[in-house]
Amino acid sequence: MSTTPDARLDHLADLVVVQDMFLATIGDVDPATPVPWCGDWRVRDLVEHLARVHHWAAAKARSTREKPLGQGPFVLEDLYRACATELRDTLVELGPDAIGSTLLGRGPASFWRRRQLHETLVHLWDLRTAGGLGLDVRPEVWADTVDEVVTVMQPRQVSRGRMPRLPSAIELTASDADRTWRLDTADDGPAVVHVRAPASVLALILWRRRSPDDGGVEIVGDDAVLRAALAEPITP
Repeated sequence: MSTTPDARLDHLADLVVVQDMFLATIGDVDPATPVPWCGDWRVRDLVEHLARVHHWAAAKARSTREKPLGQGPFVLEDLYRACATELRDTLVELGPDAIGSTLLGRGPASFWRRRQLHETLVHLWDLRTAGGLGLDVRPEVWADTVDEVVTVMQPRQVSRGRMPRLPSAIELTASDADRTWRLDTADDGPAVVHVRAPASVLALILWRRRSPDDGGVEIVGDDAVLRAALAEPITP
């Protein structure tokens, strides 16, 4: 069972790839296009959000206070390009081992390489799917998205009192990446439900973008336990 990031991945290199894909897609989608799985957001809100998150994360990595970006209006491509560049330049300059602020307290800057890769990847899916465009990203990257939820995001939600520990064990298997995980639970016994799907589908289910009812998802065991767990705020 996986408990750590995939050491075969270069999180910074993959971050640059998905940032570049995001930037290249902005001009292909009407900024007024709804992003229905993100509440009442439109594409312009999505782009501004990710730009602001990059700007904020760069400050966190340096343990400094972020400078306000203002309320706009913004030229979306220019805003995103500037904030994406700021983040990647910061992470290159600091290197992976520099100690700064993370979501888990003090920790290495490599935390932000991984966290911002998966933040960007999920929002890249948002942007391209809202525009009716496909997305081709390696299963290994999506599998690491799942791993981050299981080992970082969901335990953090529990520790911050945003959700209880799950009462029953749930096992997730990525059918295209040969990896298996177990969601944080108070039950040390065997999993009562097993979910098998491509890594991208598992990641998007955990991030509330897709449903276990979607095609390609195999569920064995107590379906009600799975649905109850997914109703909890597993991710922020």
